[in-house]
Amino acid sequence: MSLHLVIIDALNLIRRVHSVQPDESDIARTIDTTTRTLQRIINEAQPTHIIAVFDHHLQHRGWRAEILPEYKANRKPMPEPLAQGLDAIQQAWWQLGIDSLLSDGDEADDLVATLAVKVASHQEKVTIISTDKGYCQLLSPTLQIRDYFQHRWLDAPFIAKEFGVKPEQLADYWGLAGVSSSQVPGVLGVGPKAAKEILTQFADIESAYASEELAPKYRKKLDQHIELARVCKQVAGLKTDIELGFNLQDIRYVVPGSEESQS
Repeated sequence: MSLHLVIIDALNLIRRVHSVQPDESDIARTIDTTTRTLQRIINEAQPTHIIAVFDHHLQHRGWRAEILPEYKANRKPMPEPLAQGLDAIQQAWWQLGIDSLLSDGDEADDLVATLAVKVASHQEKVTIISTDKGYCQLLSPTLQIRDYFQHRWLDAPFIAKEFGVKPEQLADYWGLAGVSSSQVPGVLGVGPKAAKEILTQFADIESAYASEELAPKYRKKLDQHIELARVCKQVAGLKTDIELGFNLQDIRYVVPGSEESQS
């Protein structure tokens, strides 16, 4: 049987479900909705392995804030009822057969990226469940991203339409244009249109910066802000070399209540 690993970007899913609940203190409803959502995901994806990756909601903003202090500086704290209910949510997911990986010093994004790339590099199928377009820089023939809420695949054609670049150019794109939602500034005066134009002509920021063919209007901006562009690209990128501390056998999906789950 071929392998199919499904990785749930846990807080991405939970926050979206919780934000539309009429009463944010009603964690039972959030638990019920997320478990039903995950059951549908399991039924559709038919995973052989599955794991939910959580950011530690009490941790600082990680290594990205160390090199770019404004990174997610204005991020709203998690609603207290939700923070108090995370253990109960994890327990409910456990009963579905989904284990949890909790970050400790690393952002969940980097844990997801490390696990996804490690498995996909062996030509095994990986599906990341998330609305976060940052994962799209990882796209490969065996690695896909599913936006469950919009019922769409965040694939190469989607990226081309949305940003006008290739998936492997996304970190460079955000290094130039910035990411407003995370307070990543990018290069002053270079917006999405200019970033697309630069990356259509050049493979990445360094190639553009080194070339005499870079348009004068962009040359001045990069000459002034190249170090910031490099930092923003690094922040927008994903680590794929984190020590995970477990193997695939630990997250094999077994249907709860089956003979296999009881053996």
